[in-house]
Amino acid sequence: MRRVVVIGGGILGLAVARELAGRGDEVILLEKEHRWAAHQTGNNSNVVHAGLYYKPGSHKARMSVAGNRSILAFAREHGVPAEVCGKLVVATQRSERAALHVLAERAQANGVPARLIGPAEAREYEPEVACVEALRVETTGIIDFPAVCETLAQLSAAVGADLRLGTRAVAIRSRAGGGVDIATETRTDSGTASGTLRADVLVNCAGLHADRVAELAGVRPRARIVPFRGEYYELNPEKRHLVRGLIYPVPDPSLPFLGVHLTRMLDGSVHAGPNAVLALRREGYRWRDVSPRDVADVARFPGAWRLARRYAFPVGYDEVWRSLSRKRFARSLARLVPAVGRGDITRHGSGVRAQAVLPDGSLADDFLIDRAPGQVHVLNAPSPAATSALEIARHIADSAEA
Repeated sequence: MRRVVVIGGGILGLAVARELAGRGDEVILLEKEHRWAAHQTGNNSNVVHAGLYYKPGSHKARMSVAGNRSILAFAREHGVPAEVCGKLVVATQRSERAALHVLAERAQANGVPARLIGPAEAREYEPEVACVEALRVETTGIIDFPAVCETLAQLSAAVGADLRLGTRAVAIRSRAGGGVDIATETRTDSGTASGTLRADVLVNCAGLHADRVAELAGVRPRARIVPFRGEYYELNPEKRHLVRGLIYPVPDPSLPFLGVHLTRMLDGSVHAGPNAVLALRREGYRWRDVSPRDVADVARFPGAWRLARRYAFPVGYDEVWRSLSRKRFARSLARLVPAVGRGDITRHGSGVRAQAVLPDGSLADDFLIDRAPGQVHVLNAPSPAATSALEIARHIADSAEA
């Protein structure tokens, strides 16, 4: 029996632990926080993506379409709250129609049920929406991803996985004869305990710290993590009736972000966002969250400067403005639903996305996995990674066996 150590207790790490333990491996999962899904998984929009945005034939396209089916089936089987509500992607001006049609063609190529509709039919789904044309996507849903993680943890433990909260890897060394030694620190109320784990295989699902864990293991990662914060607002309760389901803008194909959108959640609340601004800390959920080390890492990385030259103006400028101005944020929402005004929204937390940036300043567009003897490092697993978590886990488990 192999011993596999998985680092990272988000949805992907937990899915990998469950998959490997189910295949008969001895699995130990390390999560530095004291709860599951503490960062990316627990601070996203909880949308189950259909798979229409991604390049046909890419890992993201294939895994998102398959993941949409598998994560919803998982929810039904285990009683996790989920709903298939569909969504509208709306062109609010004629200049966006061409991009919307390209999106419809991509949906068809990926096998995603979607159809172009006119303004009148769009208003049958969303009476308050403004558009010249829309794409109706039937298989988009919403789900409680933190509840998925709790269920995955229970299922992993049931098949023998050793799940360790409050435990981080502080040093990683490959053994000459094969395998990996991982030095750990575990924080409890009574203090900190150190230890060493001997593993046959290491799987790095550390998300925002994936590149650092790879370096700790002696691997030079192909990409660096640059953190982007996405801030959310919530429609005030008396304005929730303005949105029935999910309303998205036509995305800019040159950017990895889908734009500010409106999402009715499982509890009936309506979230708006996220925008995308550079975070000054890898776990920086507010402007005042600053890490000198994290800022210095970005400043020393040439790819970050090349990225900035490409997107700083007007894209980056607009995103920062929207972050600082509720009026500007509300104006972006009003493009989709004109009845939304500045006084109708309240701030509602944020999330930080682990964006993998290549040395030339381009954004890693697909899932990115680096391998070394006895090691698998997931360096880029952006949205739709949560949707695709069970599919990605099977792919990683196969890689770990190779």
